[in-house]
This record gives sequence, structure tokens and C-alpha cells, in this order.
Amino acid sequence: MTSRKLVGAALAALASVVVLAGCASSDKPSSGHDMSTMNVPAPQQAGHNQADVTFAQGMIPHHEQALAMAKLVDGRTRNAKVVDLASRIQQAQGPEIQQLNGLLKAWGVAPSGEHSEHGSMSGMASEDDLAKLGQAENAAFDRQWLEMMVKHHEGALTMAKTVLQQGSNAEVKAFAQKVIDGQQTEITEMRTLLG
Repeated sequence: MTSRKLVGAALAALASVVVLAGCASSDKPSSGHDMSTMNVPAPQQAGHNQADVTFAQGMIPHHEQALAMAKLVDGRTRNAKVVDLASRIQQAQGPEIQQLNGLLKAWGVAPSGEHSEHGSMSGMASEDDLAKLGQAENAAFDRQWLEMMVKHHEGALTMAKTVLQQGSNAEVKAFAQKVIDGQQTEITEMRTLLG
């Protein structure tokens, strides 16, 4: 397959970009001048694109807030189902933060340090909402926590669906699909608990 055909195929089917870039990087071009036709998929051949970076930089503080919310459960509710869900969120999202930090480090990209802009990120709770949640207890806490976490998870789904469409990194896409599968299940569970 010539590099021109690879470029055309990559543009025609974004979903196959990861596979094609993997093939392109292992095939030696037939001559040096063929490299000029490879300009379009170059970001994918580098392993990631800006959508992947944006997703990783955004999902880290998004997950960090979910962990902070999950930690608020301790001592504020006796609802075993809420306690169990919070524990599962912590067990899933802690390692995912490490995975995303590892990707950014491998790409030579710093994690996003500007927390002020994260308030506009999809599903993020405000400081006021978190403060109110911290003051609540028992059934009132359960309802507020579940409602906030549903919104938070829905925001993560939006971010994951965006990177599935626009990203190019295979690991990021697999990560995004895992977020969608896991958090959609948890949203359904939380809506059941809310009644």
C-alpha cells in the first residue's frame, strides 16, 4: 500500500487512523520524497493529537473532583449503597488519574495546572455546591451527592464521546470507552437510588 493510499484512507475513515498510522510507522517508505505526502497523519504517527491532550488534561481534575466527592461520603451517610458506590468510584478513578498523568508525561505535556478554568468543564460542581454537600447528612446528603455525581458522570461521558470522535491515540480511545461503559452503568445505578 502506498503512502498516498494510506493518507487517503486515513482522511476517509477517522476511526481507522490509529490502525493505519501503526501500519505506516512500521512500513518503510519506498523513497524519501514519499515522506512529503505523509504530512496529514503526522500527528497520529506521533501517537496523539490535541484532542487527546485536551481530554487527558481535563479528565485529571474532573476525576480528582469525583474522588473528593467520594471521600465526603465517609461519616455523612449510613446508606450502604452510597458508601459502596463511592468506594468503587475511588478504586476506579484513582488509577485512571495515574494512567492519564503517565500519558501526558510520555507525550512531554504538563498536566493542566489552571484549576480556575475547570469550573466550566462539563459536569464540574462549583465550590458552593461542594461546600453545601459537605454540610449535609444522611438522606439529604445522599440525594445531593447522587444528583451531583450523576451530573458529574454525565460531564465525563460528554468529554469521553468527544475524544472518541476527535482523538487519535488508541490508549486514550480505549480509556474513553471504559469511562463511558463504567460511568453509564453508575448513572443508571444512581438514578435507581434517587427513585
